[in-house]
Amino acid sequence: MSEPLSDSALDQLFRTARTYNGYLDQPVSETQPHAIWDLMKFGPTSANCLPARIIWCTSDAAKQKLAALAMPANAEKILKAPVTAIIGMDLEFYENLSELFPHTDARSWFVGNDELAKATAFRNSSLQGAYFILAARALGLDTGPMSGFNNDAVDAAFFGDQPSVKSNFISTLGYGDPATIFERSPRPDFGRFNRIA
Repeated sequence: MSEPLSDSALDQLFRTARTYNGYLDQPVSETQPHAIWDLMKFGPTSANCLPARIIWCTSDAAKQKLAALAMPANAEKILKAPVTAIIGMDLEFYENLSELFPHTDARSWFVGNDELAKATAFRNSSLQGAYFILAARALGLDTGPMSGFNNDAVDAAFFGDQPSVKSNFISTLGYGDPATIFERSPRPDFGRFNRIA
């Protein structure tokens, strides 16, 4: 049986963690994206489908290409961040299920059912995006997840060689600068948005 995490760990993952609009002048190492993936890949997805496909924009050229496809406020964040990750989703994730979920013929659930495949890819890549945020926080990094970009243009520019992969959202990554965040927005108590049935 697992033990509850310490208060300091819960603070780092949730209570005092924030979404950052800018970062300190401190680089993200080449090994840190690998470390994030090596944690987030263990987060559950339905039938272990793992549809997320991530491009880690670390070079100036990649960041400039992505920034040109984002709204101006987000473009500035992308250009100034050490890394921006494009969280994509493979709509043909099921082609890997014989390896990833060998217990049964899960591929047959999705072949010819584009609507189910798309909904599954979107839901589970979004879950993996959340695992990305938590893995980054667990490793002492901060994130700035966002939409506000041209999905079709990003798909063409970054996933053009993989037509089954579509962008879901993007997130900056680095060591957050506290001067770039707002006061925390309200987080209502349990009773407002929850019911126990």
